Amino acid sequence: MSSDKSCWFENWFDSEYYHLLYNNRDFSEAELFIRNLVGFLELRPEENILDLACGKGRHSIFLNSLGYSVVGVDLSENSIRQASAFENERLHFKTGDMREPQGNEEFDLVVNLFTSFGYFESEKENIRTLQVISKALKPGGRLVIDFMNSARMVRNLVPQATIDRGTVSFDIRKSVENQIIRKQIHFEDKGQNWFFEERVQAITKDDFLRYFDIAGFEFVHLSGSYALGRYDESQSDRMIFIVRKPENTSLNFSTNQNIIT
Repeated sequence: MSSDKSCWFENWFDSEYYHLLYNNRDFSEAELFIRNLVGFLELRPEENILDLACGKGRHSIFLNSLGYSVVGVDLSENSIRQASAFENERLHFKTGDMREPQGNEEFDLVVNLFTSFGYFESEKENIRTLQVISKALKPGGRLVIDFMNSARMVRNLVPQATIDRGTVSFDIRKSVENQIIRKQIHFEDKGQNWFFEERVQAITKDDFLRYFDIAGFEFVHLSGSYALGRYDESQSDRMIFIVRKPENTSLNFSTNQNIIT
């Protein structure tokens, strides 16, 4: 059984099984990453942060605990409902699509973490998303994208695995088709057979740099781990990009005036 929603990520991310499959995520690692990032960026207490594709808000909540004003946005109504229990005067959550405007020069920093990019059908949508993010950033504001090291992921792809979560046994099949990494997820529960799928574009470092250039961002830094160490295509697990919206927004004309549609 699967949902008839038009986009796989609407279907899967709003499912209770998505959170069950990934319930082993390392929150201590996430918090260490955020501390490293805050230090590296030298964030000031008054800076406003947008956590785009925030899920249940683990990064937003921790950033807020460090004293920052944070807005978390995610497409999943269920995730936002759970995250909203942690809201306060400087922490807010809302349902939204990352391809749609989230504000006009309201944020000093936008973060997009844990491979929450490249879910769409085309490069055009990737670039549009970056243009929309640029509009939400103040001049001089920064964007952090944490993405898998797709080159290493494709090279080391494990085609089949079984993951047990309590009484549910997930059968995972992975493949690469037309530069799309597909993860097919089969399992039985509640007397039914279930099927979900994840599809993520195998975006390379050079692809991202090209997108940033088109969207008018200035490249700042690329790290290969949550410790913010050096990126090595053959060894690094992550690609963590830090880019900046120019102070002189006239250099950023295409981003602010002509969003791709």
